[in-house]
Amino acid sequence: MTREGTIEAVCEKIGIRWKNIDLLHMALTHRSFSFESKDKLKNNQRLEFLGDAVLQLVVSEFLYNTCPSRTEGELTRLRASIVCEPSLARVARDLGIGSCLYMGRGEERSGGRHRPSILADAFEALLGAVYLDGGLEAARNFALSRLRDIISDVLEGRVERDYKTELQEILQKVSASPVSYVILKEEGPAHDRFFTAAAVHMGRQMGTGSGHSKKEAEQQAARSALETIGEWGPE
Repeated sequence: MTREGTIEAVCEKIGIRWKNIDLLHMALTHRSFSFESKDKLKNNQRLEFLGDAVLQLVVSEFLYNTCPSRTEGELTRLRASIVCEPSLARVARDLGIGSCLYMGRGEERSGGRHRPSILADAFEALLGAVYLDGGLEAARNFALSRLRDIISDVLEGRVERDYKTELQEILQKVSASPVSYVILKEEGPAHDRFFTAAAVHMGRQMGTGSGHSKKEAEQQAARSALETIGEWGPE
């Protein structure tokens, strides 16, 4: 199947008749392609920026209207689970976005078409394009229809939450500083180690957690930090 053929397949899944098809092509253009073609502005980064804002609004509005008994902190955590990178990458795969991205040769050789971060960004860019082409209602319908299963899984607690991703995505809205994780303690024999980790942001220890692997300890530290955010909000 040609690249144009795969784009047509995506169009069918989206169910939108484009007024400006150039927006779709831009949404599917990774920056590596535009860099190689010497036109650094014609890629999906600006659309991704817009689509991220639209996605936050649409999902926030949906949760506000459908979860009247949830607190602000709970709504924030639910939204983070829905709009996190793994969720958006999953939707992008369902749409077949990876196969029709315009991508530089080096990025493609390194597996870029399957990279979750690239797929998630492309979905946000696509949403931004839908918004510009058809307005907020079209963007809302598109986003909620594609995220329906994920939203249902999150609200029903059927998915294993990625607390580290949730924490990073909440904090990056107010700070460019990343969250880091420090192993505070290692206990037990070599065959049964037990780790205690801390989530640290801008020099502040936000939460601690423990587990039988460093990864598990870090996830629990992020979970503790999210509970703290629910109490005082990100600063």
